[in-house]
Amino acid sequence: MKVFRTIEEIKNIPETAVALGSFDGVHLGHQELIKKTSELARKLGVHTAVFTFSNHPRDLIPGSEKTKNILYRSEKERLMEELGVEYLFDVPFTEEIMKMDPRSYVSDLLLEKLNAKVLCCGFNHRFGHKAEGTPELLKSLGEELGFTSFVMEPFYIGGTLVSSTLIRKLISDGEVSKCHEYMGRHYAISGEVVVGNRLGKSLGFPTSNLLIDDSMASPKNGVYITYCTYSGVRYPSITNVGVKPTIGAYEKNVETHIFGFEKELYGKQILVEFLLKKRDEVKFDSIDDLKDQIKNDCEEAREIHERLKSGELTL
Repeated sequence: MKVFRTIEEIKNIPETAVALGSFDGVHLGHQELIKKTSELARKLGVHTAVFTFSNHPRDLIPGSEKTKNILYRSEKERLMEELGVEYLFDVPFTEEIMKMDPRSYVSDLLLEKLNAKVLCCGFNHRFGHKAEGTPELLKSLGEELGFTSFVMEPFYIGGTLVSSTLIRKLISDGEVSKCHEYMGRHYAISGEVVVGNRLGKSLGFPTSNLLIDDSMASPKNGVYITYCTYSGVRYPSITNVGVKPTIGAYEKNVETHIFGFEKELYGKQILVEFLLKKRDEVKFDSIDDLKDQIKNDCEEAREIHERLKSGELTL
């Protein structure tokens, strides 16, 4: 997959079918749109492409709250490539783009720059100055300018509209077990293991610590059943997200205890997949009470992992 990170570097592009959108979660709705785009590309003998922005357009509105990312850029690109995307245009949303009228946005940017012969979007896609461009306008411009347009209907699972907004709320509410239904995979975070306070090790439950990235959606404070992947191997684990209220004031972080794992991971990259929330974060009366609870949490987590391994339980 060829990736372009700026408008300026986009040159000599072959004919494309382009999926338009934020694709910030590459959830099942996004995946369906990309699949439809790929089908049209094959029919017309052109290349499958995605045009998206590396920052959220809402972030350019003064006073607006920053939109939390669901995926790291590298993970987003990996998923796109797995879906058969050949060209990914992941460029900054700038004031210049924001001020383009919808017609110029389509004709000068999408058709001319991306060599698009097909443009595909979701039912609620907006584009151009003041978001005046609509799917209906895209269809009309297609008839006028001679490109094929496709607008995907709302994508529902079990009566629920699948959207990135929904997934962000599930994550922030700690309902991580529901993410798989809408994303087709577990919600996950990754990063470099940093030095913590080593309390877990002193209690007999050593942990690998990740700092919370402020730009990313993060789960509600609590204890979660997880998988931890290191160096390509996926291990059963249990993870605490929070501020360690029993032992003092700390920044929110993620600390994962990997069962039966003895290696030192400081400075290493790990991926933590969240399967199920076990309980909320609690301030205990003593360190001994905390230790007893951690022991119980780990015993229950091991049991759940055993049931997952045997196929008795599916998450």
